[in-house]
Amino acid sequence: MMLVANSCFAGILFGFLIFSVRLFTLENDLKQIAYKDFLCSLRGYVGYAICSIQNCSYLLQSIYRFVSVVYPTHLFYQSARFQLFLICLTWVFGFLYPIAFLFTGEIIYNVDNQICQLALRLSFSIIYMANCAYIIPVSVTMFIYLILVRYVHRMNKHVTPMNRLARAQRELKMARRLFILVTILFILCFPYAMFILMSFFWSIPKYHFRIAYVFIDVSYVFVIIALFQFTDPLKMSIMKRINRRSNVVVATIT
Repeated sequence: MMLVANSCFAGILFGFLIFSVRLFTLENDLKQIAYKDFLCSLRGYVGYAICSIQNCSYLLQSIYRFVSVVYPTHLFYQSARFQLFLICLTWVFGFLYPIAFLFTGEIIYNVDNQICQLALRLSFSIIYMANCAYIIPVSVTMFIYLILVRYVHRMNKHVTPMNRLARAQRELKMARRLFILVTILFILCFPYAMFILMSFFWSIPKYHFRIAYVFIDVSYVFVIIALFQFTDPLKMSIMKRINRRSNVVVATIT
């Protein structure tokens, strides 16, 4: 539950960040000005940090599912204390890895796209950012899911205690939901990755960031919907509050 809450919290923060960035872009577009406010570079930095933290949160969940199935007797690695340690580790890493971009001035204001980001070109910073924020956590999450699928299928073929098999199948179901989430991110964030790759060899469209972030915004909406749908405690809590309010309204009317 702690790992799921971490993913939800990171998702909420990412939503606030997206709203802030879009508000800044919209304001400059409406005023038809090229203006970099003092928070522009900071928003770019926080964006890279939260993106990594969010993707790593899904990775932590997949690792937990893997350990629960493959090493069910290693209770320390399933404990809340160890989970909290990993969560803190990902948050520290998330805010540390892009800090050099902030102080070296590599996060620059792009006038055409009205956003502060790393310039897309063949550079160590771009490759480093892409790996830390997207490629490594997403690919490892997918890899763990595939290993888990093979392991559970192998358990089905051998004599396995029913309680352990049932738990493995339950964890596999949760891992499958994570895989769906990560697949959504992979597909809808692909244009951004494509523009990065294109920038290594060719010139990219003038409004590349605007195009890429349309897909990122859409992916965020789908991920939040999927998180709500897949997180049963959160879903039940929200539905309970909605039903409670509707009952209060009905009682007031009657």
